[in-house]
Amino acid sequence: MSKDTVVLAPCVSFVLNSDVSKPPRHIAIIMDGNGRWARERGLPRIKGHEQGAHSVRAVTEACAELGVKFLTVYAFSTENWKRPREEIGALMALLEQFIAQELPGLMENNIRLQAIGRLADLPNNCQRALTNAIETTAGNTALTLILALSYSGRSEIIDAVRTLCCEAVAGRLDPEKVDAARFSAALYTRDFPDPDLLIRTSGEMRLSNFLLWQLSYTEIYVTEKLWPDFGKDDLRDAIAAYHKRERRFGGV
Repeated sequence: MSKDTVVLAPCVSFVLNSDVSKPPRHIAIIMDGNGRWARERGLPRIKGHEQGAHSVRAVTEACAELGVKFLTVYAFSTENWKRPREEIGALMALLEQFIAQELPGLMENNIRLQAIGRLADLPNNCQRALTNAIETTAGNTALTLILALSYSGRSEIIDAVRTLCCEAVAGRLDPEKVDAARFSAALYTRDFPDPDLLIRTSGEMRLSNFLLWQLSYTEIYVTEKLWPDFGKDDLRDAIAAYHKRERRFGGV
């Protein structure tokens, strides 16, 4: 493990096993550092996002090769709508371009595309491109790539509560029957397992409103590397660190 890597492992002990041939079933990534990467090179911020898109491709391909079944990437948060209008416009154009360019590769590598978040907030052209890619890749089975777009963990929980309240008011749900499983079924991620491993780049030590319910027992790996510099070898390092954990889920 590189000296610039910090591993957070609350309530776990370590065992000797660095076998990346048995990857986590579900990896989630907070892709942080695109703007800093560009600033350090005297480039516009959008150039960092463009380079970050290359990292998404590399890591997605690596996950498919290693046998990871689900990969969720935090692509655009609800808080990101507060950024300057010019940057938002460039990001939405990059999203549309990314989907169009990656679709052939997704098909070739048997990768299914999905998305979570308040997707209705996206521009219509992005929604159309996303819907087309989701429908086109629906039958693929090697890996599910999940884009978190206009996403907020708190908003997701609020939306789930609203859904359950509406069902209760309509008489379709007994509030006494609401448990963790029923609540999970009302989340955006209802069709996916909770992440086993969360990777955060750029060294920041926070969750940034990402998958707040789902990350309850997820192993966390933080690296100082900026997202545009994160590649396949870095992913292997994260998985190797994950395999040194003994996951107890609150037990003994």
